[in-house]
Amino acid sequence: MKRILRLSFRNADLPPLSCELGTRRRVLDLPLIAWLTVIWVLLWSTLTWANVITGLVVSVAVCLAFPLPRVDLGLRLHLWGILRLVGYLVCDMYTSGVKVTRQIFSGLPHRAAVIGVPLRCRSDLMLAATAVAVSNVPGGSIIEVRRATATVFLHVLDADRPEELEAARRQVWRIEELTVRAFGTPDEIARVAEPPPPPQLAAGRPAP
Repeated sequence: MKRILRLSFRNADLPPLSCELGTRRRVLDLPLIAWLTVIWVLLWSTLTWANVITGLVVSVAVCLAFPLPRVDLGLRLHLWGILRLVGYLVCDMYTSGVKVTRQIFSGLPHRAAVIGVPLRCRSDLMLAATAVAVSNVPGGSIIEVRRATATVFLHVLDADRPEELEAARRQVWRIEELTVRAFGTPDEIARVAEPPPPPQLAAGRPAP
């Protein structure tokens, strides 16, 4: 007996936060249905169970009557991966903030640099997510993302020694791995399990 309703977390072929109805493979976007229901309640200006239920029925009917094309952005939600990513970023933002503060009050000159870090995932979504996550950590910011080679260029404040540049690259690769394990597809997760690619720039280019 075939199931009438299939949810996305039980079927990896479906887009995230969606469900499939019947044998005609009608896919419903659950966030879209929720948003249409909210609009329906706002139109009636009264929050009642009758308006909510009616809004759900109308939203489902509209989505079934006017189905949108199936678009998979390549986004997957992994709860344990998201928790690991958030925990790492919070800890890293604290330690990096303390390090940057020490550099400011030490009064000693520090050499900045721009380094290129090639990533293992080439999808636009993972490139953008990794760049945003790296830029949120004090002490380094993404100044360019080269899509053709999946390379991010990072401005590093502390580049006095080659070891510090290598540590900055390893940090980017670590954030990339955690980001992909939080939001990536199985193929992308397998890709970040491989060793990082060799850096295109062996050393940092001094910043002007």
